[in-house]
Amino acid sequence: MTLRGRIINENDKDQFNQFIAGHPKGHILQSYQWGEVKAATGWEPLRLVIEDGGEIVAAVSLLKRRLPGMGKAIFYAPRGLVVDFSNKELFSYLLEQIAVLAKEHGAILLKIDPDIAAPNQAVEQLLQDTGFHPVGSGEGFEGVQPRYVFRLDITPSMEELFANLHSKTRYNIRLAGRRGVEVKDDCTKEDLKDFYKILKVTAERDKFLVRSYDYFEIIWDQLVENGLAKLFMAYYQGKPISGTLAFRMGHITWYLYGASSNEHRKVMPNYLLQWSMIEWAKAQGSTLYDFRGVPGHLTEDNPLYGLYRFKKGFNGDYVQFIGEYDLVYSKLYYSLWNVAEPVYYKGVRRLINLKKTLRGK
Repeated sequence: MTLRGRIINENDKDQFNQFIAGHPKGHILQSYQWGEVKAATGWEPLRLVIEDGGEIVAAVSLLKRRLPGMGKAIFYAPRGLVVDFSNKELFSYLLEQIAVLAKEHGAILLKIDPDIAAPNQAVEQLLQDTGFHPVGSGEGFEGVQPRYVFRLDITPSMEELFANLHSKTRYNIRLAGRRGVEVKDDCTKEDLKDFYKILKVTAERDKFLVRSYDYFEIIWDQLVENGLAKLFMAYYQGKPISGTLAFRMGHITWYLYGASSNEHRKVMPNYLLQWSMIEWAKAQGSTLYDFRGVPGHLTEDNPLYGLYRFKKGFNGDYVQFIGEYDLVYSKLYYSLWNVAEPVYYKGVRRLINLKKTLRGK
């Protein structure tokens, strides 16, 4: 192989996306457009490709964030790297090119959380042999990206998929239809306003922070307008009561965001929404539907157990990924970062609790 690495620009975005979409390890979070979305939240996207004879053979969309007070940065490749992990020569060359960028940009680490199911001894050994080490992280979904997900093979017919649902899920889908719930799948940007209003209600009820409306407008402009995402809204008696955002790339469709009103929950709109998204995903040529995060601590006292039970009802496979790995470029700054990071997130949690208290007064 005659390998060459280069940073691409907007002129190469279609070629970049085609490679990501067609690669077995491609992911929507590695798309050119997702980098543009994250650019609105303080990250700087850097898209690196490795070419052999002018053809892209590996790629990564790196998100760079400056560390306050350190004069340094971190690199994060969400659901990357997009490379054949069994090709050690190509993998090593990709890491060498990232290391060059890390030195140029003052990055102290590279964080990855590849879309690789556990256990995978070969990949885990490769990562450790090349300097990566596993990182325990977070609560809830156990990582920056969920470590545990439900995934449904949607290659069977819709009739077969419906028959394979848990009986309660089939019942609730039919119930929503009988009660008159209607799903709108030709939403415009105006409908995004209704979705966001319901999302804020959901965030208040389920105690999580929600990004600004501007952020979702950027998602619309970058992903929906480019055929990489779609908004679904559920209506009851003419009123929007639930909504979902589905992302799509290559052969996979992901359920990324969901919002549900506190009203009319008994008409089961969320079940019909999911089924509608699965129908759409299959019609678009997807073969895999990803319900995204579920908890790893599967007991009924887990606050997220209800979410797990809801997604489990669609009879997908419970998948655990190999998790997060860090490749450290500066041990000194990395040790400082490990001290600062939990303090930062503790501050965020305090801010959430303060906001809840103020709302209650």
